[in-house]
Amino acid sequence: MRFSGLRVLREGLTGNKGWTPHWRDPEPKAEYDAVIIGGGGHGLSTAYYLAKNHGMTNIAVLEKGYIGSGNIGRNTTIVRANYFLPGNSEFYSHSLKLWEGLEQDLNYNVMHSQRGLINLFHSDGQRDAFARRGNAMINQGDDAVLLDREGVRKYLPYLDFDNTRFPIFGGLLHPRGGSARHDAVAWGYARGADQRGVDLLQNCEVIGIDIENGKVRGVQTTRGAIRAKKVGIVVAGRSGQVAAMAGMRLPIESHVLQAFVTEGLKPCIDHVVSFGMGHFYISQSDKGGLVFGGDLDFYATYAQRGNLPMMEHVMEAGMTLMPMIGKAKVLRSWGGIMDMTPDGSPIIDKTDTEGLFIDCGWCYGGFKAVPGSGFSFAHLMATGTPHQTAAKFRLDRFRTGRGLMDEEGTGSQHNLH
Repeated sequence: MRFSGLRVLREGLTGNKGWTPHWRDPEPKAEYDAVIIGGGGHGLSTAYYLAKNHGMTNIAVLEKGYIGSGNIGRNTTIVRANYFLPGNSEFYSHSLKLWEGLEQDLNYNVMHSQRGLINLFHSDGQRDAFARRGNAMINQGDDAVLLDREGVRKYLPYLDFDNTRFPIFGGLLHPRGGSARHDAVAWGYARGADQRGVDLLQNCEVIGIDIENGKVRGVQTTRGAIRAKKVGIVVAGRSGQVAAMAGMRLPIESHVLQAFVTEGLKPCIDHVVSFGMGHFYISQSDKGGLVFGGDLDFYATYAQRGNLPMMEHVMEAGMTLMPMIGKAKVLRSWGGIMDMTPDGSPIIDKTDTEGLFIDCGWCYGGFKAVPGSGFSFAHLMATGTPHQTAAKFRLDRFRTGRGLMDEEGTGSQHNLH
């Protein structure tokens, strides 16, 4: 089933009776060439690119819940490529290019909107840091514009520029940054993978990983044993738990990150705005809801819900930056489990077990990385060699100390990245 304007018109005029499910509901096979543990955005995109780019179609994606029930549906939907350090810079630049062609590639409307992202700064030191970051982005081939105070006012006139504690000095505009509909990204990749023969197995929890003589042989699941020549672990906040099934101890801590959405409002925020002092970021969805978030809850947990003090902190930051949103009613909140590494950068690598691969440690950057992560992880699983854009995301950097990428310069503390 292919989507087109003509198809939508025809279905609308004929009672919408011709639509079919986006993906099948198959029974597990006894054996696959590759199994992906985790049916979130990264797992689905990995399966999609394995099938599309490498011709591997005897693949299963194992999801313990339903498609879209994890972090892919629990984020603030921001897409950007404004990284500073080598390693991260080229990866997120590549991922953004994939975003820009994603809807045509998937034949699916993921509502990708390049409305522009503005990071505000509030001191001379922050201005210098953002100037360096902007130059790094331009050198990478991406876009960045350093705005002064009046330049920001032109785009965001509703901000409190004269706030005594956090006066706005300017901002770094990333015009190609923006947002996308998170659920649609999962659905689009799931549909694309299914059309290429990938089995999407929902309610199929992995409870063990079979290893013989240093080689992976398959997995044990709640729907029976499945043999596989290759196994990829892509489970975000659950990475430590699943890797432990293979005898691994990852340098990962899991922390909850909350997000919030208000009632629908008339269009009032055209960009994605990030508050440099309060760690607050906000955009407005196509339905009118204000979607915003803040910092981690600062304690390790596997719970998909946050605490009240951080909720209050996020609301205070929002009111400090843009008092106009004070009367908006918050409809709901949710928490995603972030897989935090000590240096704040991800891992895409082989493991010491032959045929077992790991993709994790995305910290705050998981959603925008979905296309790039799947593309690179598929390349690694299919060819056995890392893709050039993800070559620095090695697991052993945490053992040797070589190649660490501390993007925020906060040191080796998971919850500060």
